[in-house]
Amino acid sequence: MRSRKLKRLVSVTSSLLAAAGVLMAAVGSQQAAAQTSDLVSKTALRVCADPANLPMSDRSGKGYENRIAELMASKLGLPVEYTWFPMATGFVRKTLQANACDVVIGFAQGDELVLNTNHYYTSSYVLIVASEGPLGGVTTLADPLLKDKRIGIVAGTPPATHMARNGLLPKAKGYHLMVDRRYEDPADDMLADLESGALDAAILWGPIGGPLVKASHPKLKATPLLSETMPPRLFYRITMGVRQGEKVWERKLNSLIRRNQSEINAILADAGVPLLNDMGTGPLETQQ
Repeated sequence: MRSRKLKRLVSVTSSLLAAAGVLMAAVGSQQAAAQTSDLVSKTALRVCADPANLPMSDRSGKGYENRIAELMASKLGLPVEYTWFPMATGFVRKTLQANACDVVIGFAQGDELVLNTNHYYTSSYVLIVASEGPLGGVTTLADPLLKDKRIGIVAGTPPATHMARNGLLPKAKGYHLMVDRRYEDPADDMLADLESGALDAAILWGPIGGPLVKASHPKLKATPLLSETMPPRLFYRITMGVRQGEKVWERKLNSLIRRNQSEINAILADAGVPLLNDMGTGPLETQQ
């Protein structure tokens, strides 16, 4: 008898301890979620951005990501507040992860440094050449017309692999990837070399090259590289980046993006960003 009572006591005690453990875990989870949510400012849209990264962003607010930030802030009924830091090594760690700001307006989908929102546009690398020159009709890096041509390429970017595959690297000129654009501007330098005749062609990320060509280089043309059949891919979906774990904030931004997609598209198109369908196979307007 005493043994059965002892067993029942042990069983009840174990059940109570298990229930207490579940309750404590739930409370801890709620507290963690509350703490994470509390990191997001309720008085301003705090944006992490590069102060000298035109055409995307700059301290004067002329970049298209500045305009998108203003649009998002207006829909939230908040002012925009910037934390400026060069888009180079340590950017996320010293801005978003340090709780100095709450969102990066443009971040490639799948990057593990941030929690990505839904993508709000898709774009690709572009080939930039003289509009009236012999390369004006080239749409792929496999085109024989590019053989023995001097092509500018940002070192370490995906198109370099395609150039190597097609034998285009021997005469290529490399430009730095991770730079502080207050002091060095690889994209502008590359386009200046193209216009001076030091290069025959240039390859840039479309959201950089397209707007630069539209704004300042009327004799050049930027053609999205959509015809490469081998990896790596040359198109990417662009999201907004928030801190890992901030699912409530991510969902709020997803809702804002969905409801204001047409206005976002208008800002991007006005800037000259090549907008593609989600699969990167053609212009956005073909996805109907």
